Amino acid sequence: MRSDESGRTERLQKVLAAAGLGSRRACERLISDGRVTVNGEPVMTLPVIVDPLRDRIAVDGKLLRPERKVYFVLNKPPGVVSTNADPSGRKRAVDLLAGVRERVFAVGRLDAESSGLLLMTNDGEFALRMTHPRFGVAKTYRAEVAGRLEESAIARVREGVWLSEGKTSPAKIRVVHRQPKSTIVEITLREGRNREVRRIFAKLGHKVYRLHRVMIGPVSLRGLPMGAFRVLRPEEVASLRRAAQSVSPPPPSIRRHPWPRHRGAVRRSGRGRDSGRDGRGNR
Repeated sequence: MRSDESGRTERLQKVLAAAGLGSRRACERLISDGRVTVNGEPVMTLPVIVDPLRDRIAVDGKLLRPERKVYFVLNKPPGVVSTNADPSGRKRAVDLLAGVRERVFAVGRLDAESSGLLLMTNDGEFALRMTHPRFGVAKTYRAEVAGRLEESAIARVREGVWLSEGKTSPAKIRVVHRQPKSTIVEITLREGRNREVRRIFAKLGHKVYRLHRVMIGPVSLRGLPMGAFRVLRPEEVASLRRAAQSVSPPPPSIRRHPWPRHRGAVRRSGRGRDSGRDGRGNR
């Protein structure tokens, strides 16, 4: 354990997050709960500075062995939860990543009834940059909302809507299709508020019937069947990192069928050249 951050030293929670144990905040809870030891000594208060190459770090008595960083994109079906721990025993997003040995977690959240693009990784720093509002990574959704969405409501979404914790940031929105009893829209947000899309439309008096995330930054679900996943290509990971470095214009609209087609056969393997060739790619 070191007293400063010189050389190769890092904060303990950052090392734990980089090893795939969750976000930095989750790793801080592991430390405060007394589940982490450094060189055989329990640590419960922060900051703690360690050298990951020299110090022996253990969680629940198990020596930490840093995992290689992995990055996946999953087309999450409705009814699947994003969290890795579900007391109700529902199917989790990680359960769909057959063959993945690393301890991955969902980047942000996509509520159980929603579907679509979910990034999965064991890189806590990457996850933070994709989800923290200060990085402003764009997230694009297709939503079917009840009734006819008038231009006045669309203007309010573009300007920002007042929710319980404050006004939302301006969003990009366009009408994709008007149906007799509902409206399909595409909306792009740069915040990470809980169930933000559903809450915005509820505030405007429109219930969200269906919600499907189609893009995060420059990465889309194109060609990826519902329930399938694939490895993110190195250039895609790099482009996501660039998107988190500076606020860029919202991604282009997805000019495809507004809803994914459910396929009976779901590809179970996300590894290898073939899986990466087929597709591109909280609410």
